[in-house]
Amino acid sequence: SRKAASIADLCITPQELQSRLGEFGQYCPVSLARKGELVDCSITSSLQSAAEFRGHYYKMASQAELNKFLNAPELYVPPLAPHPLPSPDMLPKKLTMAEVKALFPKKAEMQGYCPVTYLDGKQRYEALVPGTIEYAVEYRDKLYIFESEEKLQKFMRLPEKYWNQKLPHKLPPIKEPVLLTALPLTGYLEQGIATALIKAMNEVGCLKPKFPFLSVKKTALLFVAYHLKAYNPKSSEYVRKKYKRKLEQFIDHCDLIPYLGTKMTRKYKEPQNRPIDFDHKLRMFLCLKDVDPTSG
Repeated sequence: SRKAASIADLCITPQELQSRLGEFGQYCPVSLARKGELVDCSITSSLQSAAEFRGHYYKMASQAELNKFLNAPELYVPPLAPHPLPSPDMLPKKLTMAEVKALFPKKAEMQGYCPVTYLDGKQRYEALVPGTIEYAVEYRDKLYIFESEEKLQKFMRLPEKYWNQKLPHKLPPIKEPVLLTALPLTGYLEQGIATALIKAMNEVGCLKPKFPFLSVKKTALLFVAYHLKAYNPKSSEYVRKKYKRKLEQFIDHCDLIPYLGTKMTRKYKEPQNRPIDFDHKLRMFLCLKDVDPTSG
């Protein structure tokens, strides 16, 4: 019989590949034969792990599977292949969130619990973990949702292992989501901004800033406000940079007081005997008397 050959370095168009695919389409015949796993290789257009045998093309999951196929291709194609590829309607299909919503009112199997987590967790009560529609698969005209992409991929490879499970009579209580804004003030602060607030408070405690002509309390409040806005992960990069510049300017203005306090003397000094930037900083300090630090 004819030997199998790698097609990694051949210029094969997607159309030619599609027209000459073997009995397994773009599923790896070696993974199916040796482990009973459905490994869909269509997720990559690369032919690095693909081969030609008896006029047909086959894609493998990796170089290891390709080597096995090249050594003994007859073992992985009919009539010697131990497992045929299931019919198209019996293959698992990954769904987008839009496709899941379009299936309404179809409900997820297992009341929305992740079938992979449950079985891999030896079907214990603790292994009942809700899935999310972000990770959804349609199989045997049924909908399954999973807790992660990793669990979804396990199901895609071995759907027969996971699809037909029964839930126990006792299920975990339904957890209703609690809106952050519905929490009491202390709970809202703890859950929402505790980490950011602690960082801002630590910095204001270390710097001990004092803005010209403002009280220490108001200076501290403004510093914390600028810091929260400058390091808010939910804001855009543009907004964060804008408030980082404002924070830096605010700190520079606060630094005027300790600077002038150390450089200003009781006796008058001629301009040529003053520090080079003394006059400039003094003018800046005096200009801040009637300025709102939150404007501009």
